[in-house]
Amino acid sequence: MTLLKSWVASANAPDAPFPLNNLPYGVFSTADSDPRCGVAIGDMILDLAAAEDAGLIPLTEALLFDVPFWNEVMEEGPALWAALRARLTELLAEGAPEKAELEALLVPQAEAEMHLPFLVSEFTDFYASKNHATNVGTMFRGPENALPPNWIHIPIGYNGRASSVVVSGTEIRRPWGQLKGPNDDAPRWAPSARFDLELEMGAIVGTASDGPVTVAEADAMIFGYVLLNDWSARDIQAWEYQPLGPFQAKATATSISPWIVTKAALEPFRTDTPAREKELLPHLKDCGPMLYDIELEVTLAPEGKAPSTIARTNYKEMYYSSAQQLAHHTTSGCPMNPGDLLGSGTISGPEKHQRGALLELSWGGKEPITLDTGEARSFLEDGDTLTLHGAAKGAGYTIGFGDCSGTLLPALADPYKR
Repeated sequence: MTLLKSWVASANAPDAPFPLNNLPYGVFSTADSDPRCGVAIGDMILDLAAAEDAGLIPLTEALLFDVPFWNEVMEEGPALWAALRARLTELLAEGAPEKAELEALLVPQAEAEMHLPFLVSEFTDFYASKNHATNVGTMFRGPENALPPNWIHIPIGYNGRASSVVVSGTEIRRPWGQLKGPNDDAPRWAPSARFDLELEMGAIVGTASDGPVTVAEADAMIFGYVLLNDWSARDIQAWEYQPLGPFQAKATATSISPWIVTKAALEPFRTDTPAREKELLPHLKDCGPMLYDIELEVTLAPEGKAPSTIARTNYKEMYYSSAQQLAHHTTSGCPMNPGDLLGSGTISGPEKHQRGALLELSWGGKEPITLDTGEARSFLEDGDTLTLHGAAKGAGYTIGFGDCSGTLLPALADPYKR
């Protein structure tokens, strides 16, 4: 596919993140308007609530965009998703007769505040990059026991906190927790000193399930994707995770990018998962290219200083696709709902610069990385701003996600000393 031309001129540059080929969905507000649904086109946002009121999007008898979230659109299912995308493409394409009417409904992105684009029903986070799992396992158990025996047979995951999912730009507070380092005789109560990021993609479930679904059915259920940072307190995690896995270490916050890039926009970038070390059981087998070729990058900016790129990798490095994760999630009969969010797990490649977390980049703190400013980092320091970037590169166009960023604030005073 090549670049689709829009009458919105800023959408037509090869490196513009929001061309007509993309049309990602978000929720925005301005000084003069409450939060509402919109679609990004170039450096503008088309106000869909206003477009619906003007009769320009006659998809259903019921109003879809009179609420500040995309869940109601998701619940309508894939046929409406396709119809909406087709209608928006028609309205925003070069030569559209509705141009004059639509121009009045455009809002500059620079004047908009972005909000969570959907109501998060549940959040499940996975551990599905073989490079990441091997690196972490090697650190703690040695290379001979790096992967647990089940890892190459099922996507490993845990249920997280939907209430702690926040939109890009939300500040993150360093958490307190119970810690026990190797030199501690007993656990102690202190702020996390090994706070970290995790570079992930998030898949958004668009339709409900009741009972097990196949990988193909799971793929059809996915509405779209966001960038996702699963902030992690590694020292809290090290003490609490045995035997039941992450809990408070992962509950501080999970940041997502503000724009939902639809599965339809990513279709040209589908690619196969890596070669299987062991054959998957039939209910988890790939049924075609299930991953996407999406270039990913992480930058870290100390307070008041320029950002440094600390990692570059690609979503195609994952061992399990989001569709396989979703299918596995349903095997117990667990119902899935519109607005469920599935984190891919940290995305790491085979090279050091492709590692998607400071835990890996600094090898557990033993090999600090050096920023362009000359400063060293093993884990995050107060005032650091982390930003995830992602883009799929087509023939003369780019499918961007919008940044996923957060700034780390100092821990509160001891909340139990009153």
